[in-house]
Amino acid sequence: MNYVYLLRCADGTLYCGWTTDPESRVRVHNSGRGAKYTRSRLPVELVYTEAYENRHQALSREWQLKRLSRKEKLALINCSPAGSPDTVHKLPAASGSQKPSPRPSGTEAEGG
Repeated sequence: MNYVYLLRCADGTLYCGWTTDPESRVRVHNSGRGAKYTRSRLPVELVYTEAYENRHQALSREWQLKRLSRKEKLALINCSPAGSPDTVHKLPAASGSQKPSPRPSGTEAEGG
């Protein structure tokens, strides 16, 4: 299983990534060996995950999430059942190639 996840950093910003083991990946981030972005924003907290059957689907979804505004990401987090960080959203496998729709550029460093 492949997962896309959102972390809430200590400074309140959000970080998006993908992994095959969300809990382990959060431990790596919190140890200071994760992404460069999160190293200076510890500790981080897992606030959202989605599960996918294959890596391609997860990476496509990560690409989509990274382009959402902070407001849109927060709405996504708040719409998860009870806002639980342990909630996994399993989406059906896409038929064929799923191309993300183009969105205005946005990065984690902008607070979203």
